[in-house]
Amino acid sequence: MDLSLWIPIGMLVLTFLLNIPVTYGMLAAGVYYLLYTGGDIGLVVGQTMGTLYTGYVLMAVPLFIFTANVMNSGKVTDAMFTFSKALIGRRRGALAYVNVIVSLIFSGMTGSAIADAAGIGKMEIESMVKDGYDKPFSCAITAASATIGPIFPPSIPFVIYAMLSGTSVGALFLGGMVPGILLALVLSIYVWYIARKRDYPRGETFTFVEFIKFSMKAFPALLTPVILLVGIYTGVMTPTEAGAVAALYALIVALFAYRVLGFKALLLTLKDTIIGAGQITILTGAAAVFTYIVAKENIPAMISQFMLGLTTNKYLLLLGINTLFLILGMFLDTAVLQFVFLPMVIPIVRMLGIDMVHFGVLICLNMMIGLSTPPFGFLLFITAGISNTPFVKITKEILPMIVVLLALLMLITFVPDIVLFVPHRMMG
Repeated sequence: MDLSLWIPIGMLVLTFLLNIPVTYGMLAAGVYYLLYTGGDIGLVVGQTMGTLYTGYVLMAVPLFIFTANVMNSGKVTDAMFTFSKALIGRRRGALAYVNVIVSLIFSGMTGSAIADAAGIGKMEIESMVKDGYDKPFSCAITAASATIGPIFPPSIPFVIYAMLSGTSVGALFLGGMVPGILLALVLSIYVWYIARKRDYPRGETFTFVEFIKFSMKAFPALLTPVILLVGIYTGVMTPTEAGAVAALYALIVALFAYRVLGFKALLLTLKDTIIGAGQITILTGAAAVFTYIVAKENIPAMISQFMLGLTTNKYLLLLGINTLFLILGMFLDTAVLQFVFLPMVIPIVRMLGIDMVHFGVLICLNMMIGLSTPPFGFLLFITAGISNTPFVKITKEILPMIVVLLALLMLITFVPDIVLFVPHRMMG
């Protein structure tokens, strides 16, 4: 690699060190490279605009963001929370279980870990602390359970991975169902253990009539993921069309079933959606330019040659990629991993015949674990901020949960059928 590539890489590293938004770092690096090498900036921009931004898959992102913003409104989250409390009942550590279940429910609506933690997280933490739980533990379980959001369908990271790899979005959504449920299950097992060890309080007693009442109140919102998933898996809708239907249904539910979205609130929701979608769109374009540089300099082939020189065993390779991404995830934002590093390893994964759906689910789970891993886990900063809890105390509580999540990641890595069973069964 000559100076034409080392300087853009140096600019990108400087971006991380100075905490400049990665989008600007990739754009600056891309523009410098094209100017230095005499590349045609207009041609690269034209290719990006003509291929990337006309892609049908990318259109699903703002639709899922809008659905998440609508479903994060007060009365909807209240209904989900009360329904989950009624479902758990008198179990010891009930509110910790509720935290996990609500995250699983919201994962079928938001597709975003950050939306989960920042949206309903404050209510979950406040309720747990009020009931006698340690605040750091409440923050930690909120952060850990939020990782379910992008694994159980729908999932914004899956949509972006599909765009980068050419994998079926529907197959990825199907592949994430069992791992998403397993995530909730292993976290619930940890809650069971810690609740007895620390003698956390039991939940409320609900009569059968009360349970039916709260279930009916939550029913309109609970239908959102059902409509989305059934539409995709029956072939009636593409994932993008299903995203549009889910967004429309969420709007109808918020306006008429829960009556929480007035005109001003709707405008604010649209504004937040435009900002969120705009950030992802600009980042995607910047990443496309950087990916062009990586491909032109033949970096994936160099990395492939190096890694395949170490091993040709696909499971050892997956273990190595997992380790690399876990270490990078401790220091870098998920967007950097997905847009900068992921395109470099995808060709190696293909070369060894690893199923792209399997790899997509496990690498997304890997990156979500990174969001909860110190020293720079973004979900930890979110929960610390909304609860005014020292970051160090949350870190101590979440480390055992990270171990549990890593154990599941290894299981999914070495037993591909956990991911592939449902897609193969339903899609053939």
